[in-house]
Amino acid sequence: ILMLLITIVIGAVLILWNPTEAKAQQRPTPEQATIVKDGMVAPDFTVTMFDGSTVRLSDLRGKVVLLNFWATWCPPCRAELACVQKDIIDRFAGKPFVFLPISRGEEHATVAAFREKMGYSFPMGLDSNSSIYGKYAQTYIPRNFLIDKNGRVVKATVGYTKEEFAELIHLIEKTIKK
Repeated sequence: ILMLLITIVIGAVLILWNPTEAKAQQRPTPEQATIVKDGMVAPDFTVTMFDGSTVRLSDLRGKVVLLNFWATWCPPCRAELACVQKDIIDRFAGKPFVFLPISRGEEHATVAAFREKMGYSFPMGLDSNSSIYGKYAQTYIPRNFLIDKNGRVVKATVGYTKEEFAELIHLIEKTIKK
């Protein structure tokens, strides 16, 4: 009886398991999850900033924009944000450049506590329902979209490494000079 029961269970699993469907349900790769790719026009949006003001991406035309999606709970996001004041904001001050970090999926109070804890005072956008993020990607953070003065994505990156960040700084310099 036990052998018959084991055979029935194994048979049911083999009949019901669909490898094509199982593969389709797997998490997409970072590349597959990226909606806006290099060379595409960056989708326009209006974001409410931490201080209550609003920024519309299309109003920033004529400037190079580094659009950064992040979250307080994300260790690579936190490591990347720790570098931006000195390596991005201060470095490109006075140039036609805007660093636009947007918190994905978090409420004002969560971002406020994080900003206070970390001592951040630079502007941050809030995308608590991830609607802006959803125009650019399906999953994975941190994400950076380097956007040129004409609104085209020069480079879309996923994750954070020191090497990738250094390359991004180089691309910002190069894009500002164009």
